[in-house]
Amino acid sequence: MTDKLARILTAATTCIARNGVRGMRVNDVAAEAGVSPGLLYYHFTDRAGLLAATLEHINKQVSKDDSPTSPDAEDRARHFRHLLLDEIKDDADVRRNSVAWNELRACSIFEQELAEPLSRTTAEWNREIAQAIVAASEGTSEDEAAVTAEILTSLVEGISGRWLNGFITTDHARSLLTTAIDSLTTARPTTLKEPSEQGLGK
Repeated sequence: MTDKLARILTAATTCIARNGVRGMRVNDVAAEAGVSPGLLYYHFTDRAGLLAATLEHINKQVSKDDSPTSPDAEDRARHFRHLLLDEIKDDADVRRNSVAWNELRACSIFEQELAEPLSRTTAEWNREIAQAIVAASEGTSEDEAAVTAEILTSLVEGISGRWLNGFITTDHARSLLTTAIDSLTTARPTTLKEPSEQGLGK
């Protein structure tokens, strides 16, 4: 992907996070990216094409810098946890991407042109997590990993919604997700904080 295309898709993500899907205008995205509206139509054909590309762009934003560089099981397990936990952290880009993803997912109920690309990108996410589970968990079958991955990605979406709304803190959201990861991958669960320690908001 060229720098210009990445800039356009980041701008689209920003506009969705700021104004929602229904409030996103192609001209606003172009202005945010510092390009002409015609360039967006050239690359993405129409608004629906831009939204589909933005979904794929968001789906690929979790850093792959933590990719395992050795066959060590601990390294592979760390990579697997990183792929999930980095969906929820105190980082402006992560929060922006999460807001935009949740908005696109919610709007797909009413905007049918979003349903297929959302289904495709969700399936890609599930496959990536399932592959990481198989690599990290000796003896886990691909079918078992696929089920676990679908449960965990669904939990990420639900927990991130509460986190973004300020109902739970970042630390508690990550603690909940860590407990789920440990429980579903047969590791020893992490102890949750007491409710009085959780607080609201960041």
